[in-house]
Amino acid sequence: MRQPVCALLSLLLLGPALATAAPHDAAPSPYDAGTYASTHNASPRPWRRLSDALIRKIWRLPEDQKSLVGENAQTAGDALGDKLVAQYREDVVLRFKIRTAEEASALADAADILFLDVWEFNEDWADLRLSKDVVPSLLGLLPASLKDSHQPLLQDLGLAQAIFNSYPSPESAPVSHNDRFSSNLRPSSRSGKGNIFFQDYQPLSVINPWMSLMASMFTTHVRRINIGISYEGRDIPALRVGVHPTNNEEPSKPRKTILITGGIHAREWISTSTVNYLAWSFINAYGKDREMARLMEDFDFVFIPTLNPDGYVYSWETDRLWRKNRQPTSLRFCRGIDLDRSYPFKWDGAALQSNPCSESFPGSAPFEGAESARFAEWAKNETENNNVEIVGFLDLHSYSQQILYPYSYSCNEEPPAIEDLEELALGLAKAIRVSRKGQTYKVNSACEGNVAFANQKKTILPRIESSGGSALDFFYHELKVRYSYQIKLRDTGSYGFLLPKENIIPTGEEMLDALLYFGRFMLGEVGIITQEQPAQIVKPETEDNGAANETEVMEL
Repeated sequence: MRQPVCALLSLLLLGPALATAAPHDAAPSPYDAGTYASTHNASPRPWRRLSDALIRKIWRLPEDQKSLVGENAQTAGDALGDKLVAQYREDVVLRFKIRTAEEASALADAADILFLDVWEFNEDWADLRLSKDVVPSLLGLLPASLKDSHQPLLQDLGLAQAIFNSYPSPESAPVSHNDRFSSNLRPSSRSGKGNIFFQDYQPLSVINPWMSLMASMFTTHVRRINIGISYEGRDIPALRVGVHPTNNEEPSKPRKTILITGGIHAREWISTSTVNYLAWSFINAYGKDREMARLMEDFDFVFIPTLNPDGYVYSWETDRLWRKNRQPTSLRFCRGIDLDRSYPFKWDGAALQSNPCSESFPGSAPFEGAESARFAEWAKNETENNNVEIVGFLDLHSYSQQILYPYSYSCNEEPPAIEDLEELALGLAKAIRVSRKGQTYKVNSACEGNVAFANQKKTILPRIESSGGSALDFFYHELKVRYSYQIKLRDTGSYGFLLPKENIIPTGEEMLDALLYFGRFMLGEVGIITQEQPAQIVKPETEDNGAANETEVMEL
């Protein structure tokens, strides 16, 4: 039973906007999005003022917008800036262009010896964060070809300033009082523009009440559920969005479910914001967008924005660049387990379990990461006991704009359904490219974190960090989720994990296009391959020099 306060909030906040949660065939309301917007310039009604007051209390917002600026805001901003400068002023992020296996191996060895923070690696570059006074030691361990093939990221801003910019700005209040809580919390269009929730990255203390509010406001198709408890005792909340049939006389089939997760690595704030944006878009669309409403009738979507709540809180309160969870290890001064290396399938912790200070430390045994274990237990229980069939898994990360399919642990093994995985991945990338601002997402196997092209020959390079025990491989292989992907979000430029907040909505829109394509693919409405009709895939046949000569036509 919901607490009385939730019911009260629902009544006060919904008001005339209750119509937005109605089924798509409900009669139009005089308070639909357009009508409400056109009449909202009038003075706030009493119920409206009361709902504003409640929302201000939940979000800890000041009574008057003016209090967001002036000496208090300036003092708070100065204090945060001073703290960040002291914490990060000696750090730098270097991007290395890697061309050969020897270069990749040397860089991997140096990163391990010096305990460097590997931000990202792909077929084009590797980004490493280190202290400025360690740079000479790093370069001394590298071949001459790498010493001249690197450049600093965030050179114009500096690391501390880029981190400061990623926090909500006290001065960034909505322009007018009338806009503050109308379109902001009561979604009125498919776009999130104008929604204060997506104008900044949000801390967990805001995300959790927001999720509860969504479940209270839209009871026809939203439920707030709990995946489990983190190591430090926090809930791992999720929103289950879907419309279930009401005819109980029909045989109950397993409910097809698509999981969308973010925040497994604490510092990847854009992944958390994007999961929230996707949840909000689907919640708001029911009763307005026929295509999205139909997907909610055919599937349940489970949105989990913070799989690593302890690490996420720590990244807000203590270290913006924290990656792991917050479990103790054998070394008191090196806490945390990489939750995306903690799953049992092809867990390769033997090579890294002696180094708890590594950013990729997988723990001393599979599933030692508490949050990974809880997530797997929940998923297994759903499929075994709750009549659920998980048909899709999208694990959002940052950064580098890639769509990755299994396997992560090795490039020597191909998944049985590799053609299907590649086809859908290419479709997702195309949906992003043609529907929005032309953003390009590359499609790769997750094992190909490092790929070099030496003399036009494609070579898989040594990994810079651990690759086994991933959530991607576990859900694909162990839980038999046929369409499992890890998607690395924006950007490919110089911001890394510190993507400016102006990218929250564009990134969310890109992933919404991808998720809509994903759903249509699962319904057989797009794509080449279907169960009823075999398809042909044309693959290039290459010689040793990597040049395409002929085409081999394969029937699947």
